[in-house]
Amino acid sequence: IVAKRYQEASGKDRSTILDEFEAVSGYHRKHALRLLNSQSTEGEKERCPGQRIYDDAVREALIVLWETADRICSKRLKAAIPKLVESMERHGHLELDSEVRQRLMAVSPATIDRLLASTREEAQGTKRRRRSSNVGIRRRIPVRTFADFDDPPPGFFEADFVLHCGGSLIGSFVHSFVVTDVASGWTEGLPLIVREQSLLVEALDVLRERLPIEMLGLDTDNDGAFINETLLSYCESQGIEFTRSRPYRKNDQAWIEQKNGSVIRRLIGHGRLEGFPAAKMLVRLYDVARLYVNFFQPSFKLLEKRREGSKVIKQFYPPATPCDRLIADERVAREIKEKLEVQQRQLDPVALLRELRAIQTELAVLQNTIESEDAEVSEDTKKFLENLPTLWKQGEARPTHRK
Repeated sequence: IVAKRYQEASGKDRSTILDEFEAVSGYHRKHALRLLNSQSTEGEKERCPGQRIYDDAVREALIVLWETADRICSKRLKAAIPKLVESMERHGHLELDSEVRQRLMAVSPATIDRLLASTREEAQGTKRRRRSSNVGIRRRIPVRTFADFDDPPPGFFEADFVLHCGGSLIGSFVHSFVVTDVASGWTEGLPLIVREQSLLVEALDVLRERLPIEMLGLDTDNDGAFINETLLSYCESQGIEFTRSRPYRKNDQAWIEQKNGSVIRRLIGHGRLEGFPAAKMLVRLYDVARLYVNFFQPSFKLLEKRREGSKVIKQFYPPATPCDRLIADERVAREIKEKLEVQQRQLDPVALLRELRAIQTELAVLQNTIESEDAEVSEDTKKFLENLPTLWKQGEARPTHRK
């Protein structure tokens, strides 16, 4: 009734009717205007639905042509249809009605996709991938690429998980949560029984207490354990700059990926670790490894990379330990440097290495990679030191890598 009054009224009366309808309905003025204009008057004939142009006959013929063309995409199939139809008719494989043939020649790539959608889905056996639930959170976290790290000060860390699954993702297994400082290479690790966001935040608190410098930034990949409201809120409350890499671009996290191989896998290997006993051993291992690696293991750091023709030329800083890099960095406070120097003087690399080997032996037994009778390491540091010059004759020294 209101629509009929509105359509029959003059310009001034229409404005009055629109005001009344807007006040009563609560609709936006533009939406109310569309409703009043779109209502059909009494006695107006309803529109009949349009007739299908591409019926089942066209679809069946299109399926045959798609299979003959080895299931190529719609744009390529559109270009191949004329030659395929002509060739198949010549050899007696296809007989088309003239009207169906005409419609096949006129079909567009978009229509081909629409007609073959259900056929393709059934043939592939998979449905379209569901949209991830953390899309909104990913949009709130800025992307940082490899090139965006332009000599950052110490405190900007990359983080990742190392899976101790032994080559099979079935069941539960221990994960190592690893962080490394981009500027110095300082690396810390902590085992997690499961990969879960609240447990990850607790592990991050533990690692921050161990770090000699304050954590200013955290860069992760797009793992769901990282990209979630829990970790995002934690970083915002702690004043940590939270960024992420691009999906499927490992080079955006080059620093942590390098440490995963040269530190974590070198210490632990690729065996499967499950349960609390394995996690407790890894806690002991990381307590020793953090001192041995960060104070006594020099590493390279890229200075410059340039391309000359087909060659990529890289130049590196002289090898240095993460501790030495922090001490030499002018952006690190003097109090932190003095604490590191005192701690370095108190550490014994031979005692640390002996303890590492002992824990690696226990891990190897847990992984069933060596026999139990080989799981004996001398607790005497002096005797361990005497065996070092001839240890190379026994082959692989790390029990976690021994076959």
